[in-house]
Parts: sequence; C-alpha cells; structure tokens
Amino acid sequence: MRGEFVDLGGCRLYYYAAGTRGAGEPVVFLHGFPASSHLWRHVVRELSERSPGHRMVVVDLLGFGRSDRPLEADLSAVAHATRVRGLMDELRIDTACLVGHAMGGAIALALACTAPSRVTRLCLVNSVALDDWPSRSARVARWLCASQRVARSVGAPLLAGLVHGSLLAGYAIADTGRRSLDHYLHAFTTHLGVDALISHLRAMRDPTVPLLGARLSELRQPVAVVWGRLDPFLGVRLGERLRDAITGATLDVIPGARHFTPEDAPERVAEAVAALLKR
Repeated sequence: MRGEFVDLGGCRLYYYAAGTRGAGEPVVFLHGFPASSHLWRHVVRELSERSPGHRMVVVDLLGFGRSDRPLEADLSAVAHATRVRGLMDELRIDTACLVGHAMGGAIALALACTAPSRVTRLCLVNSVALDDWPSRSARVARWLCASQRVARSVGAPLLAGLVHGSLLAGYAIADTGRRSLDHYLHAFTTHLGVDALISHLRAMRDPTVPLLGARLSELRQPVAVVWGRLDPFLGVRLGERLRDAITGATLDVIPGARHFTPEDAPERVAEAVAALLKR
C-alpha cells in the first residue's frame, strides 16, 4: 500500500493505492463528510481477500484528510466529480467501479451522470441523493451559515468538537466512532483549519444533488445500494428510493449498522462490492 499526492490544477489530492493490478477493473473509493481515505481501510483489506486482482484507489477529497484545503474552490458534488475524473486521468485509469459513502455517493453519481463512459459500476453506501439531507449535521450547518463570524471566533478545536458530538450517533459502537471522528477532525484543527470545516458544512445542501436525481433513470451501469438499517441521518427509505429510481439496482440493508457503515460492517460492504464486481 502506498500513498502520494497528485497536483490537479494547482490543488493537491492525496490518494493511496492497494490491491494488485490484474484482470479486474480498478475500484475508486470516495468518502463523505467529515471523513477521509481512512474510512475505507477495513473494506479495502476485506475486498483484497474476497476479490483479488483489482487496483484499488482510495482518495482524500479536496479539503479532507491530507489533501489541500479548499480555499475558494467549488465543493459541489459535480465539482468534486470533475476532480476525481482528473485524478483518474493522471493515474491512467480509463474506467472504474466507483464506491461512495454519503457525500462520496453523490460524487459517484455525479461522475456517472456527467461522464458515464468512465464508470463501469456504482456502489452507493448510505448515500446523499435526491432531496434528502443528513438531518443533524444539516442543523449544525444552518447554524454556521447564519453565524460564520461566531463560528470562526470559537476556534477550530471547539467547532470540531461540536461536529464530533453531532456525528457520533452515526456509529454502532461509540468507541469506534470517537476514535474515527478524532482522526477525521484532527486535520481541521491543524493544516485544514476552521474555514475549511465551515466551507464543507456550508456545502452540505448542495443544489446539484437534487438535479442529479432527475437523471438517475439514465444510468445503465450495474448499481448496488448498501445501507445501514439504523442510520439516524439518512434513513433506509432513501436507499429504497434510490433502488427504485435506478433500473436494475439492488439494495442490501445491513442490520445493526448505522450511518458509517464502512466502519460498522466492513465485511458486509466488501461482500457487496465483490458481488457487484461480478455483475
């Protein structure tokens, strides 16, 4: 496993590669808010064992993890998808299976809709889609949008703590959630900073996502929808709506998993991706 930075038009994205280059198609993993490539660590290991021969590329999206802070960058799903396509170009990946969690699912959908020839399959895990938004995080985002000067004044550690508390319910095991959220939010208290965190929160109600919903019937790639049954932010009803909106899509609901299903149930997510790669 190796990690490196790729320069895309003046901003650097970090990614790491895993697995092996074989006959199988590449798989690109996209995280959601406030995570990073760290989200997929257990899924990648499990998938390497279940479906060997795939090059797996795990990305830190712009403004997350080790990638550059966004500054004035467009943080819509479509803009993130354009950067992911640029990363694929740099890595000479013509086509790939995309696996996206939460916002990463919306980005995967955006890339499939805007550049369908680049996407072979889609796995959407507790994905942001249609007109549904993560409820608790959205409340924090609305407060920050109304009080950005106050948010800056409280400083990154306290602001990160507020986000940490609002998202902890997304984990089935609280200790796992505390460790992971500490890891994800640490970047915002160091090199990314409070403005980056505010920018992501302000971008949560992305107007491009509902527009993509009108194009879901156009998708012709095999699609697997995976959902944690106990997700407190994006209920399983959204997963059912996604399945129904995409021709031939399947839905796998995982008992006991909550919002951060790739960490709650990595074996089940890897199993779903492995099955998708055989369709």
